Amino acid sequence: MADGATRHQARERALSLLYEAELKGIAATDVVAALPVPPDPFALALVGAVEAHREEADRLLADAAVGWPLERMAVVDRLVLRLAVAELLEPDGPPVAVVLDEAVELAKTYSTEESGGFVNGVLSTVARRVR
Repeated sequence: MADGATRHQARERALSLLYEAELKGIAATDVVAALPVPPDPFALALVGAVEAHREEADRLLADAAVGWPLERMAVVDRLVLRLAVAELLEPDGPPVAVVLDEAVELAKTYSTEESGGFVNGVLSTVARRVR
């Protein structure tokens, strides 16, 4: 990566951009466009993938998270899940284990302690369906 960011850091940056967009009620690409310095190319690609796959990701998540409508999920959990599902849906995306590990780590770091288990369970179900 050009600026030395790791893929984990790029995922953190993508999550923060998605979170800002969610709070402002605008597209994440609009948040990115307003930045004085563009984010790491991988973070930018992740944000684009989330927007490109959002409808399919939300459908997959709604099917997998029985009893947990998307609107009822914690905002960070929902965004982490969308980010991970977007990676799972990319044809050349990382291995499932990497996606799950990264998503669980993001959820545990930026949401609640219980979020890691929730994210892992939902993503495991989605991963079995898409890969």
